[in-house]
Amino acid sequence: MAGTPLRVIPLGGLGEIGRNMMLLEYADDIIVIDVGLMFPEEEMLGVDLVIPDFTYLRENVHKLRAVFLTHGHEDHVGALPYFFREFACSVYGTRLTDGLIRLKLGEHRQLQKADLHVVKPGEVIDAGVFKVEFFSVAHSIPDACGLIIRTPLGPVVHTGDFKLDHTPVMDQHTDLIRLAQIGAEGCLLLMADSTYAEQEGYTPSEQLVGDALRNILVNAEHRVIIATFASLISRVQQVVDAAVFTGRKVFVTGRSMIDNVAMARQLGYLNAPEGVIVGVEEMRNTPHSKLVIVTTGSQGEPTSALTRMANADHRHVSIVEGDTVVLSATAIPGNEQAVYRNVDNLFRMGADVLYNRVSNIHVRGHASREELKIIQAVLQPEYFVPIHGEYRHLVVHSKLAESVGVPKGNAFVLTDGDVLEIDENEARQAGRVPASYVYVDGMGIGDVDQQILRDRAHLSTDGVVVVMVSVDKRTGHLERPPEILTRGFVDVEMNEDLLERSRRKVADQFKGADHYAEFGDINTKIRDALSKFLYDETRRRPMVLTVTVEV
Repeated sequence: MAGTPLRVIPLGGLGEIGRNMMLLEYADDIIVIDVGLMFPEEEMLGVDLVIPDFTYLRENVHKLRAVFLTHGHEDHVGALPYFFREFACSVYGTRLTDGLIRLKLGEHRQLQKADLHVVKPGEVIDAGVFKVEFFSVAHSIPDACGLIIRTPLGPVVHTGDFKLDHTPVMDQHTDLIRLAQIGAEGCLLLMADSTYAEQEGYTPSEQLVGDALRNILVNAEHRVIIATFASLISRVQQVVDAAVFTGRKVFVTGRSMIDNVAMARQLGYLNAPEGVIVGVEEMRNTPHSKLVIVTTGSQGEPTSALTRMANADHRHVSIVEGDTVVLSATAIPGNEQAVYRNVDNLFRMGADVLYNRVSNIHVRGHASREELKIIQAVLQPEYFVPIHGEYRHLVVHSKLAESVGVPKGNAFVLTDGDVLEIDENEARQAGRVPASYVYVDGMGIGDVDQQILRDRAHLSTDGVVVVMVSVDKRTGHLERPPEILTRGFVDVEMNEDLLERSRRKVADQFKGADHYAEFGDINTKIRDALSKFLYDETRRRPMVLTVTVEV
């Protein structure tokens, strides 16, 4: 297959935080790396989740060979339940990743469709022309891995999310020795995590968080409540270790946290001495000075356990004066308002709240600039593609790569949908594939588009005016005066004069009518005339909806 290019196709994660999904294609074979989701941004009104666009894969489903998962965070595996509604193929991940996705697929009743395989670092899987090897990396979740993908043109390295932590919580280091071997062999392409490419120096070790949590538990005279991501098993282990050190019991709340902790204990990823983790009854009988609670809700999610506590709505836990609440996570962009609303409410209830702006209780799981330089130096790739980050992160990372040895012009800043082709002679951008946002809204997948979001934004800013008219089918005359209802536009009682003049403006559109007109023409005429009138009178642009009834 001389002359056949290797195609690198990101469907998510480049130009944004989250929704990570990468395709590698060679001739008749495609492999998928991660199938993640993104949490909606503030302007995505009503949207629950954002997932990748599977159109290209749908059109080339006969080439699909396997899915490889780097780790179990939502932005890398969260869209799998939607993926398996359409596709059937083998999925490979490490043991904890497998446990997390089994829980997720079980919730969505998609588990029976998934052909799941557990792999260990060092294991090699054949997938068409590709040979894929997992290697361990340090990240904020156990069992995180990068991938070494052997292609007909040479090795490709995909780092996944990683950092270089010399004192990791669960003794999982980034395997620089294996990467050095690939570098000595000759690395064709490196795709590396760009999330903190702007950050100078080195990312602090997880050990700092463990020490900080221990100090908080030692110094707190009353109950301590710690909120973090449900998948952050290593953080839960740090809490358990600190609780054992200080003689406290641990109570776990939040459905996803309870499920993940049970699964991690069963698989041996979370070690807690007998009797340390307690149920509801024992929690209620434990003095506050001897209790620590681990909960979901670090992102201010409306139905999470911490939000319920902040709203005095939790079944088992009521915040009391003297409680210490620790938010051991960084707010995802777009979630800040919800997070700080909870912080305010918790302060109002008398709790002492520690969050990332006032306390060192979270460290990033991503490499900073000096660590990224080390990876470049170890691998010395011929080509480089920065992945996992907003556009500025990708540009900064590409310049960093060129500064430490990637040949000028061999670092490619791609965005979702861009296609990079690599052959024996060169690499080049070669067109685009569909990679738009696919919105999950309630039970609907992909049935909300930009127009609907614009309408929702319109409704949220200037409200809605509904005009109801009864029209004689034969003559086109009004049968009775128009009715107007408003929501979110003006106070009806205070603006009766405006509404009366609006009714007259609508009625004016029927003057001179002597024959029946199409509904569409009538509605457009009313909408245009009333929209202009209301803007002239109020400088607002409510959404005008017309309801025409034939009589």
